[in-house]
Amino acid sequence: MIGVKSTASLGRRKAVEAKWDNFPCRRQRYAQPDDSQVPDALLPFDRPTFQHAPRTLLRDGRWANARVERAEIAGRRWVIKDFAPRAWWVRNSIGRLFVRRELATLRCLHGIDGVPPDAFRLDAHAIAFGYIDGETLGRVEAEKQTAEYFAALETLLREIHARGIVHLDTRGTGNVLMRTNGTPALIDFQSAIATRWMPASWRRFLEQVDLTGVYKKWLQRDPASMGPERTALNERMLRWRRFWVLRGYAGARKTHPAKARPTDAP
Repeated sequence: MIGVKSTASLGRRKAVEAKWDNFPCRRQRYAQPDDSQVPDALLPFDRPTFQHAPRTLLRDGRWANARVERAEIAGRRWVIKDFAPRAWWVRNSIGRLFVRRELATLRCLHGIDGVPPDAFRLDAHAIAFGYIDGETLGRVEAEKQTAEYFAALETLLREIHARGIVHLDTRGTGNVLMRTNGTPALIDFQSAIATRWMPASWRRFLEQVDLTGVYKKWLQRDPASMGPERTALNERMLRWRRFWVLRGYAGARKTHPAKARPTDAP
């Protein structure tokens, strides 16, 4: 009888812990070995291989942001987000935290078309994932930004939300891509958070914050096609915008090179 009660209590405690896990999808990781325990030979590549590969700088964030580069390794293009160039206290504190969090998020979203694929941890200070070929929306001609594209982008966000994740950085054009086939993609999930543990009202509010990033761009291109429901939601959420004080990470804005440029390999 005591054993039965102990087992039941343990089951209830695990259920409560699962409910409050801020990254519920992280449990899926346990079906795979942790990257830190995987021999280097089993990973797609390691840091020395990355450092000797042809590289292109995509974005060089300031002190609190990762350096983002594209590398071509074994015939495939990868994106590497790397905190190693930052000050030791940045790379060993928030750098490690952001690496773990973004990796957990991308693994949670694995399989969604339009999200960076095949993410893995390069080391404690960097993650890598498959490169998505396309242009950031700010560089796409206005006539290509159609109602069909924005509807597909809205659908992509709702797929992400259905996994219990909100992106929280969709209002700018730097994280939204138009791929070569004209379909949308989202990148840079560093600010994303899990919502499954939240009350339904909080989760709904954050998902609507995400969606207004789509509607902002949609209104600029083809407002008549949005419809009254999307327009009303966008107007309602705009009234909350004055209370949204976060800009970038720790107040530091990202810097983007005017054009992607090669990075000298040692």
